[in-house]
Amino acid sequence: MSEAPNQQAPTDQAQTWRDDFSRVLSPVFGSPQLDLVRGEGSYVWDAAGKKYLDLLAGIAVNALGHCHPAWVKAITEQASTLGHISNFFTSPPQINLATKLHEVLDLPAGSAVFFSNSGTEANEAAFKMARRAGGGGRPIIIAVEGAFHGRTMGALALTAKAAYRDPFAPGVPGVVHVPYGDVDALAAAVNDTTAAVFIEPIQGEVGVRQHPAGYLRAARELTQDAGALLVLDEVQSGVARTGTWFAHQDPEIGEGVVPDIITSAKGLGGGMPIGATITVGDANTKLLEAGQHGTTFGGNPIACAAGLAVLETIENENLLEHTRETGAWLTEQLTAIDGITAVTGMGLLLGLELTEGLDEKAIAARARDAGFIINPVAPGRLRLAPPLTITRTELATFLEALPGLLHG
Repeated sequence: MSEAPNQQAPTDQAQTWRDDFSRVLSPVFGSPQLDLVRGEGSYVWDAAGKKYLDLLAGIAVNALGHCHPAWVKAITEQASTLGHISNFFTSPPQINLATKLHEVLDLPAGSAVFFSNSGTEANEAAFKMARRAGGGGRPIIIAVEGAFHGRTMGALALTAKAAYRDPFAPGVPGVVHVPYGDVDALAAAVNDTTAAVFIEPIQGEVGVRQHPAGYLRAARELTQDAGALLVLDEVQSGVARTGTWFAHQDPEIGEGVVPDIITSAKGLGGGMPIGATITVGDANTKLLEAGQHGTTFGGNPIACAAGLAVLETIENENLLEHTRETGAWLTEQLTAIDGITAVTGMGLLLGLELTEGLDEKAIAARARDAGFIINPVAPGRLRLAPPLTITRTELATFLEALPGLLHG
């Protein structure tokens, strides 16, 4: 088992890389916080040789941690067999991963998977399906305040944060954002002009926020009554992140709801770019016909081999149970720490609500200096999304350090 994080002085090489980054790469992400050169399990190392416990896992992407042997083997073998084919053809990894998704979601006959390269693309495909379902007579698509669905134009229209949308106005028309957690507001908005309602079972970018009890059930009933689609964005909350294959399958989160469309990405590839738009039932699958959508790299054999390795390893290593139990234990430990007023989320997707006056960005910076990667996701909130393989022993090093990190 790997030892606790350590600290080392920066090197001239690290500064050179920072200078090179500023010279040749787009500034859209700002200055990089770290220059990472390798990873193993729950840890990464920077250019100076300093080691960090990765409690963000590439923003809930590295489900199996870094360089898991099964994941590396699947990618290596597939890359040496067949790397890329056009969408004129298919390959065993594509079919096998789609079959596995049908299995874990217990999809009815007629359901289908469309593979793309990211969560944004998965939601963009779902957006187009909603437009097709509306048929021109249903111009309105509804999303929820606090939502993040991506940054391409359709997905961006669904994303609630005005600061993300405003620079690209006028944007895609017809999207309405309803207040978070307000069933009455949702009921007032859903009618015969509504094509679809998009909801994240757990809102990640606003600080890991679960909807109030009854909200998803109400959304399902309202959309069914109005003849509209219910689209669940499981890009961040899916692939065992909450302790079930997809968050909406947990009775507490999903309340037995069966959506029309599910979008997935992030953890599905375990670090390889992949997205999936999953239509539930034959009627929803027929919303896009041949030639109405496509992607050059979607269903790439290497990405699909990685995805299959992720799902099979979750099964083989019993990571669903591990995630549930470790997440419950971690939540209990975090709740007892002074400076944390609430812990939200489930499994290994957790939000830490901080005592008023504590600066989440300063805390994350102190954590980074101490060898821990955490995410200051929103004002007064921190986000944890570590690898699903992380151990209590590894987490204990963070828990021991956290009181000092919170209070400086």
